[in-house]
Amino acid sequence: MIEILTQYLQKNHFSHFDLKAVLFDMDGVLYDSMPAHAESWQQTMEEFGYTSTEPLEFYYHEGRVGSSTINIITEREFGRKATEEEIKKIYARKSELFAQYNQGKIIPGIKEIIKFVKSHGLKPVLVTGSGQPSLLDRLDTHFPKVFTPKTMVTAFDVEHGKPDPEPYRMGLQKGDLKPNQAIVIENAPLGVESAVAAGIFTIAVNTGPLPDSVLADAGASIVLHSMKELLEKIPEILRQTKTITV
Repeated sequence: MIEILTQYLQKNHFSHFDLKAVLFDMDGVLYDSMPAHAESWQQTMEEFGYTSTEPLEFYYHEGRVGSSTINIITEREFGRKATEEEIKKIYARKSELFAQYNQGKIIPGIKEIIKFVKSHGLKPVLVTGSGQPSLLDRLDTHFPKVFTPKTMVTAFDVEHGKPDPEPYRMGLQKGDLKPNQAIVIENAPLGVESAVAAGIFTIAVNTGPLPDSVLADAGASIVLHSMKELLEKIPEILRQTKTITV
């Protein structure tokens, strides 16, 4: 662990950690919602005449704003960008289906992680590429008084979604933080790329079907397999960040 933390500090030209916050992704980190996203995207694209997608693809797109995902697939399928009208209709249908398919299940162990984070004086901040009202509206029900508009970055706040660093840079700004003052908890390769590009130490918790190597290759410093495993390791991670210097 010391070597991993040291490598991060050296790469990003910091002498030490000064942790004040933990930045959380939403889909696949707070909520077990990615299967519903994948299913609703796949059905929507088929309904609109797209033939080249399969559900697994949307795990690779996870974290992008919806318009970007639609444009990438439209360019591949039809050799052009989607029109604004197409984007509007496709995303509206995808959102409708997602609201039907998503069961609102919370990732096991995430509430314990958030409780641990808060008990150690660290601020939880949400950084999501999602613009799904059916999920965003439930946050205060499932995680009461944890995330507020002042500690949330969503698809409505950014011009460039993940993997661009803008979402996580904005998350830092919301907390008045420097990169060495936060840790990111992610589950998706594009989210990992975004956080790493923003200069933040990034832990990937692989809650989906993609291989660990995809998350490691995206730049995650640590790849784990459940929130339970993270809960076991985070006390040591925090302890080491308080003592290590380069």
